[in-house]
Amino acid sequence: MALQMGFSLVQEQRMKLVMTPELRQVIQLLQYSAADLQTYLEEQFAENPVLELEDVAFAELEKWLKRLTEHPEPRRKGYSREERADARDYARAQTGTLADELIMQLREMRLPRQERSICEYMIYSLDERGYLDLELVEICKRFQINEKLAEKCLSIIQGMDPIGVGARNLGECLEIQLRHRDTPNELAIRIARSHLEDVADGKWRKIAQALGVDVPTVQAAVDEIKSCHPRPGAAYASEPPRYVAPDVVVEKVDGEYVVLLEEGEAPRLTINAAYQRLIKQRERLDEDVAQYLKNWVQSAMWLIKGIEQRRDTIIRVAEAIVSKQKAFLDHGVDYLRPLTLKQIAEDVGLHESTVSRATQHKYIQTPRGLYPFRFFFPSGLSTHSGEGMSQKTVQKKIKILVEGEDKKQPLSDQKIADLLKMEGIRISRRTIAKYREELGIASSTGRKRFL
Repeated sequence: MALQMGFSLVQEQRMKLVMTPELRQVIQLLQYSAADLQTYLEEQFAENPVLELEDVAFAELEKWLKRLTEHPEPRRKGYSREERADARDYARAQTGTLADELIMQLREMRLPRQERSICEYMIYSLDERGYLDLELVEICKRFQINEKLAEKCLSIIQGMDPIGVGARNLGECLEIQLRHRDTPNELAIRIARSHLEDVADGKWRKIAQALGVDVPTVQAAVDEIKSCHPRPGAAYASEPPRYVAPDVVVEKVDGEYVVLLEEGEAPRLTINAAYQRLIKQRERLDEDVAQYLKNWVQSAMWLIKGIEQRRDTIIRVAEAIVSKQKAFLDHGVDYLRPLTLKQIAEDVGLHESTVSRATQHKYIQTPRGLYPFRFFFPSGLSTHSGEGMSQKTVQKKIKILVEGEDKKQPLSDQKIADLLKMEGIRISRRTIAKYREELGIASSTGRKRFL
């Protein structure tokens, strides 16, 4: 049969998803945190002439009076908005850089002008750890000095607080701190200078043979090394601290957990009454003016509707999370249950992607502290009883087992897995190793003590 080619008109139906501007804005609003939403609304308020701030003072007063008559307002843990603002201002005032601290100490010293200039140059060359990332040869070439003077200036820096600044590597940093102690441990200094890699690998016998001492003496010296700070400059933040504000607050009222949306200082928007009257009389306006007003009013209505939809979605998701993790709120992290976005989506009747957006970059204030939304979605393991147990709960059990072990015969990963299986937790040795590394716990070889 021969193929035929030709032109024809065919009518068919197709279904495809169209991302309208309104839907795009709703998705965008849902992903914003409380702080980002406030910034976005302020920008929209400045751009859209028909938007204005809603006077909610009297309405809010009536709402709170009604709530107080129904049941007493529980005292919220934490600070008020004004107290938080004062604390932030104080923290900013107290935060200084490492260079500022060292320059202040340098000014109290009586040094020749050249030495002072060299020390200032070294101070401003320190990295965020407090280490000097320069060779003395470079400093000698820059200031046309000999290496002896450069070393003298470096020793001045290394004598400042915090002890350990000005070091050129980790070994030197630890050695400086050890030498500034009342009774310097020479063995610890030798280990810090030449055997840090073996310390990291837990090769106590190799270190003992190289230094001609017994293993317990090596471990005692390593314990002293571990008491030093490997990054003395880290205490001075190079960036201003980031503050987190809760998007949702959970409070216990009359034995039940109540979810409140914490909108902070986000403005309440409405459409200006004068523009509303004008748009109703659009037949008296020029066509261009009427279209101009119509576009801005429609944009404002989309925004207000999107905000309300965002509030509703976040509240529904938060309430579903609280109902699932009520045991955690009552008893603590041991009772945190495994939870997925799909489970919450099914409970609230939303798509999983919508729940994902509603829980991004947002925090929830609970009676047990401030947590990101994603904290309440831990992965978990199954038990012999069929119930789930969260990863954090298993990690806590591992930590308790390690803390209570015999340090001379520490528990291997397989032994920990066997002990947890006796408690009904199904877990493999590889998973134990993974959780142990996430907790920063060394292997059984690294934890073994010979004392």
